[in-house]
Amino acid sequence: MSPVAMSLEELIPSSHLKSHIYAILIRTSLVISTLIVGLSIPFFGLVMSLIGSLLTMLVTLILPPACYLSILRGKVTRIQATLCIIVIAVGVVSSAFGTCSALSKIVENLRS
Repeated sequence: MSPVAMSLEELIPSSHLKSHIYAILIRTSLVISTLIVGLSIPFFGLVMSLIGSLLTMLVTLILPPACYLSILRGKVTRIQATLCIIVIAVGVVSSAFGTCSALSKIVENLRS
């Protein structure tokens, strides 16, 4: 949420930069809007767990070793390539389990 707030704070005219009231109002409105979205969407936590299981594993375990292998295509040793592939496989399996778990909980809550 902080990057969004900082981007919005950059839009404040320079004559009002010394006043912190605008920054406080921006951050407060972001928190309130997040609260409203969280309360109004049913199963918001489950949807966030679904998104988290997909994106977190992608960003932390799958993409870094894949980019490493892509950038250093001919320069990696077999051990490095094997370790990168193992990390990618763990990320894919973890993402699959997390996604299946989140989807099953969403379906379970929709049926009840």
